[in-house]
Amino acid sequence: MTNPMRIEVSRVASPDRLRDLLNLFGEVFDERDTYCRQQPDDAYLQSLLSGDAFVALGAWIEGDLAGALAAYELKKFEQARSEIYIYDLAVREAFRRRGVATALIDGIRKVARERDAWVVFVQADYVDEPAVALYSKLGQREDVLHFDIALDGEDRSG
Repeated sequence: MTNPMRIEVSRVASPDRLRDLLNLFGEVFDERDTYCRQQPDDAYLQSLLSGDAFVALGAWIEGDLAGALAAYELKKFEQARSEIYIYDLAVREAFRRRGVATALIDGIRKVARERDAWVVFVQADYVDEPAVALYSKLGQREDVLHFDIALDGEDRSG
């Protein structure tokens, strides 16, 4: 009898572990320039990890980093509550369809409950069918428009 797969989801507490997550995002999203080329120094990453707004979770299967989630707690002004925004969620191809993404979302739900947050939310591209299917299974869909507003007024879409 073989042991069942065990997914360990834990919060990332060190800059080195956060770099592992950044490298995973670069690999999975095929955006190594964005996530790997100019990573912040350890002091910046430690400041991010020790602050209240940022949460990073990693999912390990038998010692291998299988997936990662980065989120931000957004404190609201209209009521004394907060929301958790999943900024990035990625699972390495070899570990897909094994419950890793759901385990990571369950992990951020736990963090949200600990922080007494009101809701967890995430964006997905219409063309990312696996993500849309997962999020549709776990939550209520809202169709909204998203705009990136450049600081200098220049179009940065290309």
